[in-house]
Amino acid sequence: MTDDVLAVHGGTPLHGQIRVRGAKNLVSKAMVAALLGESPSRLFDVPRIRDVEVVRGLLGLHGVKVSDGADDGELVMDPTNVESASSDEINVHAGSSRIPILFCGPLLHRLGHAFIPDLGGCHIGPRPIDFHIQALRQFGAVVDKTPEGMHLTAPNGLHGTKLELPYPSVGATEQVLLTAVRAEGVTELRNAAIEPEIMDLICVLQKMGAIITVHTDRVIEILGVPKLHGYNHKPIPDRIEAASWAAAALATRGEIEVLGAQQADMMTFLNVFRSIGGEFEITDARVARQGVTGVEGGIKFWHPGGELNAVALETDVHPGFMTDWQQPLVVALTQARGLSIMHETVYEQRLGYTEALNTMGATIQVYRDCLGGTPCRFGRRNFKHSAVIAGPSKLHAADLVIPDLRAGFSHLIAALAAEGTSRVYGVDLINRGYEDFEGKLSALGALVERI
Repeated sequence: MTDDVLAVHGGTPLHGQIRVRGAKNLVSKAMVAALLGESPSRLFDVPRIRDVEVVRGLLGLHGVKVSDGADDGELVMDPTNVESASSDEINVHAGSSRIPILFCGPLLHRLGHAFIPDLGGCHIGPRPIDFHIQALRQFGAVVDKTPEGMHLTAPNGLHGTKLELPYPSVGATEQVLLTAVRAEGVTELRNAAIEPEIMDLICVLQKMGAIITVHTDRVIEILGVPKLHGYNHKPIPDRIEAASWAAAALATRGEIEVLGAQQADMMTFLNVFRSIGGEFEITDARVARQGVTGVEGGIKFWHPGGELNAVALETDVHPGFMTDWQQPLVVALTQARGLSIMHETVYEQRLGYTEALNTMGATIQVYRDCLGGTPCRFGRRNFKHSAVIAGPSKLHAADLVIPDLRAGFSHLIAALAAEGTSRVYGVDLINRGYEDFEGKLSALGALVERI
């Protein structure tokens, strides 16, 4: 047996209170941004997740001294002595993470060269790095491909440029921001991603001395500066984790208060949650009315009883319905009466997790057609990217193997909602993005144990 297996005794509604910390999709990028400064940076409310450890290791390899601060969840990063790292060392630390690609711009500015190993990540689609490389070349980088990865140099320095993304990719937008802030001249990025985590990264860079203007219609303009300094920053809370726990409350007919969750960044999710039949309360307003100080608010999510409603949804870039919200919510939709539709438009291979739900008694059919209001870029490429969920379905226990981070948490929710005891294999993958999920499950009354 392996300790990477969780026995989940399902059928018990989750009740209680948990807390989310800084967003995984911001924290790791803010850590990379610390490389650009010439003085230490402090990042607060950092979750204890594997992705943070990966970036911490990569920063350490490049001479950045990373230490825990005085407060719980505080990281101090001192980039005074940035240095090169070997390709072998980077490969060992990077593992399955795609973060190394974002080190390129900062390292080219600090050292004049960078290395990218073969990139991993969750298997939800190829997520090509072609645009990253193309953008770096436009800034003036020279890219040499080798069997172990890519070596980049900038013999004439990096210079501002004009770019337009074929799709508003979050990773490509981050690449441009992290490279442009110290490139000579002006960079204009069109069709940029504008997710809350992108805006928070811009806030981090502005604190460091960057000059970044966000125009209308997804246009971002960056005026390069010769040097940057460190920052102090508390990141936005993790809206993906908050929504995951909300879906768990709905699927198990429970009630979960997610401390730290913020309404503004979750408005699209909250509208859908309410349309399905879930209820929520913004608890920071309640705390203020009671006159309590020093108590953190959040959002309380619960199943009010009765039947849930089927809905038709399409994932999209911000401000649309987030792709990382769909997997946990589909589990809840298996309990809704009627036919629900989920049209995935961001990643072409993100519905594979539904096979496991079907083995548990769900009725989900996936299609190659665009089952949404607008045809998407996957509609003619033979990808199964639309799902029809028929419910309500009585879920039963099964043996489950986690394929990727978000699907993994969805499998966990399904096991919690099902009757009987499920064995969930590969649960350590969930640690990539969910801090202390087992401790939180116990706090909510879930019956789980390592086997």
